[in-house]
Amino acid sequence: MNKQKLLRIFVSSTDKAGDKILYEALVFRAKEAGLKGATVLKGVLGYGGSSVLHSYKFWEVEEKIPTVIEIVDEEEKIMKFYESIRPRLEAMRYGCLVTITDTEVLLYKAGQKKFF
Repeated sequence: MNKQKLLRIFVSSTDKAGDKILYEALVFRAKEAGLKGATVLKGVLGYGGSSVLHSYKFWEVEEKIPTVIEIVDEEEKIMKFYESIRPRLEAMRYGCLVTITDTEVLLYKAGQKKFF
């Protein structure tokens, strides 16, 4: 087993980073930073510091739902990445939550890149 850190960033699906969707911008930044991997999870119901409930309804065109970006890597790389995005997260109008926890990686197998 390999001890790593799990960084979770809780935002809304409609949060922006300039003219880009925030969760997309964060995943691209994580990739540029060389982190092992990132996953975006969209929730069906949640609330944050504002206590406003956000839920997914299949008929809504622009859904505002809870979204979590999960990133796993070594502590040093995770913290360096976090410090690089921290100012942007702290400046968010509607807020966010960032957590870090210990995790153990049982398997990390890189696949072969396929080109179409």
